[in-house]
Amino acid sequence: MLLAAPHAGRAWGVLGHRAVARIAENHLTPAARQQVGQLLGWETMPLVSTWADELRSDPQFRETAPWHYLNVASGLDLAAFVAQLNDPALAAPAAPTNAYTALLQARRDLKDPKKTADEKRVALKFLIHLVGDVHQPLHVGHAEDKGGNGIVVNWRAKEDSNLHSVWDTAIMDFPGYTYTEMTAAYDHASAAEIKQWQKDDMTTWLFESYQLCTPIYAAAAANPKFDWHFYPTFGPVAQQQVLKAGIRLAGVLNDIFAK
Repeated sequence: MLLAAPHAGRAWGVLGHRAVARIAENHLTPAARQQVGQLLGWETMPLVSTWADELRSDPQFRETAPWHYLNVASGLDLAAFVAQLNDPALAAPAAPTNAYTALLQARRDLKDPKKTADEKRVALKFLIHLVGDVHQPLHVGHAEDKGGNGIVVNWRAKEDSNLHSVWDTAIMDFPGYTYTEMTAAYDHASAAEIKQWQKDDMTTWLFESYQLCTPIYAAAAANPKFDWHFYPTFGPVAQQQVLKAGIRLAGVLNDIFAK
């Protein structure tokens, strides 16, 4: 059920990924901030947040293409969804095959005292990016249409768009923010929200995205010619997902670098 077909999409685009990383920076503990700074050196979290996309054209990293998404059959309940995530054939630690197993591997590498600084730097860059990826709902979309890539829609009179690409970049670009403006506009989670979101495990993140796909697919089926209703309806969803991704990324890093 979990396919490894290549995607053309780049979840959240540059703006969204950098906003996720900047929000995460805002919520790091001093210990995590120090350790992240030591690993990244002159680079910043927003700067490296798109690195995992930039290297996908390099043959050396071709095997990382499926790490950015998790395509699942439609109609699964939580138990069936989690069962797929935990399928031993798909969860081998030495061989990530999708976003979930790649996230687990990156977290393990960052916690492993035997890993070199260079290996941990690579793991950190992947973690920063992939947390953002899995909060884009269609990166946990339906296998039968490759996460919405196979669903043709019109976006602002462009007839060659597809549902996945609209969610990857168009919905992020629509407000016209820079990533720092986006961070300032979105980063207003309450203390209770931060506590809950950072308590949620990765399976919860993924199932949330999977559930959000239901109204997204339904809207495209009802009217694939997206009009002025689209952003007021789904813009708040995208905003919330970017915010959750940033808060949860900070929570993971705070936990990893607690000691």
